[in-house]
Amino acid sequence: MSSDPLTIVHLAANRWWTGSADPVIRLIAGLRARGHTVRLGVVPGDRFEAKAREAGLDLIDGLALDTGVAPFAALSDVRRLAKLVRAERVDVIHAHHSHDHWLACVTAAVAGGRAAPHVVRTFHNRRSVNRGRGSRWLYRRTSAVFAVSRQIEARARDVGIPPERVHWTPGAADLPRFSPSADPRPIRDEFKLGDAPVVVTVSRLAANRGHELLLSGFRRLLADLPAARLLLVGKGEMRTRLEQLVADLGLTDHVVFTGYRDRDLPDVLGAADCFALMGAGSVESCRAALEVMAAGRPVVARRVGALPDTVVHGETGMLVGEDRAESVAAALADVLANRDRARAMGLAGRRRAEDVFGPERSVALVERVYRSLG
Repeated sequence: MSSDPLTIVHLAANRWWTGSADPVIRLIAGLRARGHTVRLGVVPGDRFEAKAREAGLDLIDGLALDTGVAPFAALSDVRRLAKLVRAERVDVIHAHHSHDHWLACVTAAVAGGRAAPHVVRTFHNRRSVNRGRGSRWLYRRTSAVFAVSRQIEARARDVGIPPERVHWTPGAADLPRFSPSADPRPIRDEFKLGDAPVVVTVSRLAANRGHELLLSGFRRLLADLPAARLLLVGKGEMRTRLEQLVADLGLTDHVVFTGYRDRDLPDVLGAADCFALMGAGSVESCRAALEVMAAGRPVVARRVGALPDTVVHGETGMLVGEDRAESVAAALADVLANRDRARAMGLAGRRRAEDVFGPERSVALVERVYRSLG
């Protein structure tokens, strides 16, 4: 492609303000800042759409992006997108989920000829990288794929996607929003934390997020740091079960369920001495860890998703290689035992966020790949 501005369509069949939503909005904002015309297709009527409109993005009206068994809705979406591709001479359709990927490839085939755009895909988790005849059909028609972790990158190559089409894209830390200078007092006062060593975790209260492992490890930590407190930040269907587990473990006086925090999340992270993340979540770029590093706090994390690519063991935090409560407790104690060392780790994390995970880096990489498609 020439150096002229590109016309790009992003498709993200995600209803919620979780997972791929924030990275997609940040990528599109960065591409628009570079002069490209970018349109976004989202599921109508949900929080992702509201956040995209709040960010001032140009949304595609009339799409359903119905991920259920809805052939008529899918056909209508293909027609709408093919018309848009021809009318606006779209250069690239960038899909973020499997439904989007199918829609993009079929649309490109229907548009046909010289009007056919390149299709690219971001894999936000390993389970979306599949084998099988259908997946092979998709991958043959996909000009490039982006992997948000090295594990996903390896998986994409393992299923047969040509290595030259696979590109690792680092996550992007929101450096202006999160700062090491955040005042810890509002949150410490709200939850009566005083000067206690505080561990914070931010994650949906859902299955397979590692809350049980963290609670077990935190319980063992109390033998060495009996004043420690743990803030569980988030909402979800597992809250009642986790509250019961906290009671069963005798942790009621040490664990606080803060609920969902959005507007004041920088203040919540500012109150932490240490951040813990035991699960990768629905998107393996592990945005929460990047936010914490931007906030200048050390991270204790399992070796899952992009976390081994993000946290430098012993420098910006500690990586836990075993799913054992003893290992989690030891890593937390290693960070919290010396607050000066913890602060040094946090500041090293901030520097790494600035050097490696600045938002411009991933946008520049994606733009470079777009232009290489010819």
